[in-house]
Amino acid sequence: MAEFRIEEDLLGTVEVPVAALYGVHTQRALENFPLSGRRVHSGLTHAYGAVKLACVRSNRELDCWSDDVADALEQACQEMMDGALDEHIVVDALQGGAGTSMNMNVNEVLANRALQILGKDLGDYAAISPLEDVNRHQSTNDTYPTALKVAAIVGLRALEVEVVGLLEAFQRQEKAMAEVVKVGRTQLQDAVLTTLGRGMSAYAEAFSRDRWRIYKCEERLRTVNLGGTAIGTGLGAPRKYIFKATDTLRQITGMGLARAENLQEATQNMDVFVEVSGILKACASNLLKCATDLRLLSSGPDAGLGELKLPARQAGSSIMPGKVNPVIPEAVSQAAMLVASYDQAIFQAASAGNLELNPFGPLIADALLNGIDLLKNACSIFRRHCVEGLEADAAVCERHVHGSTATVTALVDAIGYKQAQAVAEEAAKKGLSVREVVVAEGVMTAEIFDALVTSEAVTRLGSK
Repeated sequence: MAEFRIEEDLLGTVEVPVAALYGVHTQRALENFPLSGRRVHSGLTHAYGAVKLACVRSNRELDCWSDDVADALEQACQEMMDGALDEHIVVDALQGGAGTSMNMNVNEVLANRALQILGKDLGDYAAISPLEDVNRHQSTNDTYPTALKVAAIVGLRALEVEVVGLLEAFQRQEKAMAEVVKVGRTQLQDAVLTTLGRGMSAYAEAFSRDRWRIYKCEERLRTVNLGGTAIGTGLGAPRKYIFKATDTLRQITGMGLARAENLQEATQNMDVFVEVSGILKACASNLLKCATDLRLLSSGPDAGLGELKLPARQAGSSIMPGKVNPVIPEAVSQAAMLVASYDQAIFQAASAGNLELNPFGPLIADALLNGIDLLKNACSIFRRHCVEGLEADAAVCERHVHGSTATVTALVDAIGYKQAQAVAEEAAKKGLSVREVVVAEGVMTAEIFDALVTSEAVTRLGSK
């Protein structure tokens, strides 16, 4: 049996592996773009299957094919949607041509899979053609951005679930640590008293905002340019098809997709992806800040702050026995940093488009979809391997409260700023706790002092 079949394109003939579902255009892309060593994100492949299915069904209503060919094409598209053809989408994630290599990889795989279903030879493009049939009334320039938006919506919905899980984990810790009074710090210096529970509530609130912003992203992505073909004028596509395609895609995906009123604008501009990326970066910012705080609060544990205990996940050193590192917050921090760098790449790629088309869609797709996945996975491991297992070291927190001059801020309403400052100076000078000084000098009784530094007192909004 021959190892290759011969396929032909504009530039000539090319040998394609005989059993491959892809064809000549994909083979050239494999030779031209050995860049990242990573294939296109599978979410984009599945979304492309949905887009092609919408196009096939819309064209079917125009009586473009016999029923057996249309059925085979629909089955192939459904298989791609379901992930059954992932192994055949082999082009590099980064490629020239505004995504044409990806579109043609999809077209060739769907054509050849449909040929298989019909019992015909691979490469028999007289029967079913990647260009004349699968790509009928389409362009890379409308199918690729549409598929990317569908893939992004799917990813964002999954991310939202993980963000909700994380914020709920912090809400549970808020309740569990509500009574643990600690020293609050500003600019890494002792400041005023608060509780660990209030700190957990601040993280939960930040992720609640992220959840809302991520949810609203779908509104930005729901407008698509499918049917606009090359530059948004609908060149080569019947008007009936143009009006039908997006409606069909909406039915297939269950998403609230709508055809752009200005297809030319929607074809050339990528700023919507910059907007969504900015929201992802905001989430990454909160993850990084929160992970950094947990590392700091758990530092030591013997010669650091040590107010929180993080779940031990693995041995921390090959040379320092007994050391356990905060590996989960460290990993989450790196994911957040990378998402921020993806945001910069998306900005650069979206800004570099020219006139009627942006050729850098593959970079935008790769950065956006991988960024969504990174955040989703980071939220998941942060919740499961860290936040849910957090424990307060109440004894350390109490020792810090009684050993810090920050405690005097809780006394200002009762004794005034000037006397509170004198107490702080005396405590620092003699190496005593604030409690010991105020009781010894008769400023207040121990019972009054203790009442002023309870969890209820230090978290009360304003003064009585």
